Amino acid sequence: MSEHEKNILVIGGGISGLTTACEAAEAGYNVVLVEKDPFLGGRVTRLHQYFPKLCPPACGLEINFKRIRFSDRITYYTMAEIEDISGGPGNYNVTVKARPRFVNDKCTACGACAEACPVEVPNDFNAGLSMRKAAYLPYEQAFPMQYVIDEGACKKGDCTACKDACKYDAIDLDMKPDTLAIEASAIVLAAGWKPYDASKIDNLGFGTSKNIITNVMMERIASLSGPTQGKITRPSDGKEAKKVAFVQCAGSRDENHLAFCSAVCCLASLKQATYVREQYKDSEVTMYYIDIRTPGTSYERFLNKIKEDEKVKLIKGKVARVHEDPATGDVIVEAEDIYGGSKIREPFDLCVLATGMEPMISGVKLPSDVKINENGFAVMGKDQKGIYAVGCAKDPVDVAKSVQSATSAALKAIQTVGRLS
Repeated sequence: MSEHEKNILVIGGGISGLTTACEAAEAGYNVVLVEKDPFLGGRVTRLHQYFPKLCPPACGLEINFKRIRFSDRITYYTMAEIEDISGGPGNYNVTVKARPRFVNDKCTACGACAEACPVEVPNDFNAGLSMRKAAYLPYEQAFPMQYVIDEGACKKGDCTACKDACKYDAIDLDMKPDTLAIEASAIVLAAGWKPYDASKIDNLGFGTSKNIITNVMMERIASLSGPTQGKITRPSDGKEAKKVAFVQCAGSRDENHLAFCSAVCCLASLKQATYVREQYKDSEVTMYYIDIRTPGTSYERFLNKIKEDEKVKLIKGKVARVHEDPATGDVIVEAEDIYGGSKIREPFDLCVLATGMEPMISGVKLPSDVKINENGFAVMGKDQKGIYAVGCAKDPVDVAKSVQSATSAALKAIQTVGRLS
């Protein structure tokens, strides 16, 4: 194992960033990991299952968290964002601003602060489908296992209930932002993605009915740690959602929204169709699509297995309109059936919009030599040195491909450090 004291900086603590950091550290290199959320794990933490094996993400995350916990070569900062990057390969100077957590390292995650907190706000981890306190643990398996105070919701000037309830002196409501100076030889961009704002798609009715949800919301509903403890019901009245529509390309492949294909939406909807079918044996699922894209042998087998289910209908056709029947709360989907040569108007208990992946790399303050294309992804030329993009910062990809590209980025960063040290 070679010993290198120069840092590799990883921006983003999702599955791509975690993998990059762990691979580089275990090869003998020092890594600084910067994440803007209060926890590591990114979007994967919100998933119920991976496709095509339909296994929970907790197992993979737990392994990576353990690798970080026992590594003396990884330093991580949560609630931190890049302020400035200067210099070049082998000698980057990075300024990082860390927001206050208002909870220090004495926290034992006992939960007394949350029990005492009088303020409730929508839980962003559950896509707004439930409420949480202003003092909260982001999710059950959060890493670090440490509570955080929501600065925007906390009434610090008028309330000290959380501080008074904490017997470990872990609450510090006077905590201030911190500015960090980091020197790095190489930088890996793993900024990840966010779901496209479905309210921008006028004809699909998101926001006009609680029973029109996004694929990200569906993932939380199906999760045992989600707002309904895994019971798939419609948000408006708690009725069992036994007839569910999935609308593909909700904002994707559309020049007015996301012009590109997000690559994972078809597989995500097929996966979520299995959630419904496994929970309710008498359920029916209809998926409206433009094209079904399942590249790769295992993914194609996954599609073929779902096609064998007579309770799952796959209809090729563009959805024209989605709206609620005010009398029943049902969601009405109006679409064309290209192969059937007809127009469809059908009621459902629940409608799931397969919204695309919007890259977040554009929100990072980057040097001028890092180019962002018209779709918001980083463009890495073959001669790019020192800064490397990975996962959904570079392309819309699934978890497996994110991990593969992260290993590649770790190797490139290591080569940069070795070449310039």
